[in-house]
Amino acid sequence: MKPLTSLSLLIVALLWTAVLPAKAQVNVTQEHNHPSRDGLYIDAAFTPANAANLTRDLNFDGTISGHVYAQPLYIEGGPNGPMVIAVSESNNVYALHADTGTVIWSRTDIGTPAPQGACPGNIIPVGITGTPVVDLGSRSLFFDAVINGNPVKHFIFSLNVDTGATNAGWPVDVDTAQFNGVNFDSFWQEERGALALVNGIVYVSYSGYVGDCGPYHGWVVGVDINNPSTVTAWATDAEGGGIWGHGGVASDGTNMFVVTGNTFTSQNDPWRGGEAIVRFTAGTVFSDFWAPVNWQALDGTDTDLGGCSATIIDVPGANPSELVLALGKDRNAYLLDRNNLGGVHLAVATMNVSNATLRGTSSAAYQTAEGTHFAFHTGESGELRSYIINATSPPTMALAWNVSQGGRGSPWVTTTDGINNAIVWVANVEGDGKLYGYDGDTGATIFAGGGPNEQMTGTRQWNTGMVARGRIYFGADNKVYAFKVPTGTPTPTPTPSATPTATPPVTPTPTPTATPPVTPTPPGTPTPTPTPTTSPSPSVTPTATPRVTPRPRPTRRPRPTPPPRP
Repeated sequence: MKPLTSLSLLIVALLWTAVLPAKAQVNVTQEHNHPSRDGLYIDAAFTPANAANLTRDLNFDGTISGHVYAQPLYIEGGPNGPMVIAVSESNNVYALHADTGTVIWSRTDIGTPAPQGACPGNIIPVGITGTPVVDLGSRSLFFDAVINGNPVKHFIFSLNVDTGATNAGWPVDVDTAQFNGVNFDSFWQEERGALALVNGIVYVSYSGYVGDCGPYHGWVVGVDINNPSTVTAWATDAEGGGIWGHGGVASDGTNMFVVTGNTFTSQNDPWRGGEAIVRFTAGTVFSDFWAPVNWQALDGTDTDLGGCSATIIDVPGANPSELVLALGKDRNAYLLDRNNLGGVHLAVATMNVSNATLRGTSSAAYQTAEGTHFAFHTGESGELRSYIINATSPPTMALAWNVSQGGRGSPWVTTTDGINNAIVWVANVEGDGKLYGYDGDTGATIFAGGGPNEQMTGTRQWNTGMVARGRIYFGADNKVYAFKVPTGTPTPTPTPSATPTATPPVTPTPTPTATPPVTPTPPGTPTPTPTPTTSPSPSVTPTATPRVTPRPRPTRRPRPTPPPRP
């Protein structure tokens, strides 16, 4: 392993010192905090000692309605104080006060969710699944919602984040999107991934439903937030190729990246969009792709490269240093030069990193004095793993640590200054419902879940937490939970901002829109309860990783009849 130079560490520390004034505003506007989807939060309150004594704030109400797969967001700077934004599969949207968890405003009139998906899938009902995104300049919240009817439709909404009112010109009917003669058909398309906002365009990715039924495609739809009638789109040429990962669209501030799954191809067919990392310039303009040399074999066994989301990672001193990471269902991690994906060929680095199929989750990326890491949950094998990317030419990967960890959640990371005291957090979703924290360098247990008061109920697979002002927020069925460390006022995490870039012209697709009325919901009332306690837990030793045995491809089902509108 090659550590960062002391000069690099000094530069990083000075940069963060420069951007952390005591009264800086804190905003978590998107999944995993940054367009890169690194899941990194800088908060001086999260020292190891404080993190070890994390407790749930039992005075935080957090009551909402519906199943939750989306990460909550945190927004400051409005007239109602700090807010936590939460969405649910019941097509409900909530702004909660970040200190008390009481409702500031809510929208329960977005539309009736679909009772199930086409296959029917594994999310029931289907409403708002992907994590929304907020544009601070316009104070606008964007999300995708499935509205039941004949036909079922996806709509992209924009609300005023401070009042919940629908912005003029929205929502956008996604069925108006087209690409190369392929029309978007909401009935077959699922929207799991987080939305991204880059240089004035909101990007939404789509897959099919579990079961791979019907003529779905992998889609990326872009909408100009200042002119929502300007809609652009890209889709896989072949059927299939869904973009399944929880993180959805990742970006380095200029280009957008998604990872696609298996397409339905025949022997000797050319590559047609599946099993790939795909790069776009502004407005969903296809720019480049990478697919492994065995992409067609992966197609034939339903071994999605795009089972997980893309993560943008920079490795100072490596060549190349500007990378994009993909984790495949073949249990491999792939590192690519994101500036030169280069088509079908070998990756910059490939490594088997799991004992089980990797699917659905997002990775986290962080730097410590030892180097650049990425961490992820292995899913079925029940492990949380961290790998270090060595700053060599080309870069290589090595296991840093792994711990036994249930569930199938997406990890996130806290550090006190960008480098020091890195803690990798994960929720044991659909397991014991508790949070766990591990030393980012060693995997030693820092927070072992706490006591009975720290247990959450109704946690859903793939989901991830969010950090702001000495607190962790986590969304679950019918409730947002808040956890706090025992400290005073923490140093805030600065609000991220994308690097401005020139936007090439795009060919717009006119989109009819409608604007439903809003009826704000009065706030709820918090219920005070006792203060919880915590308990320690030992760390786990790293283990070896065997190779993958491909899984058989599922039989595609016939197209079902669309469900009637209730």
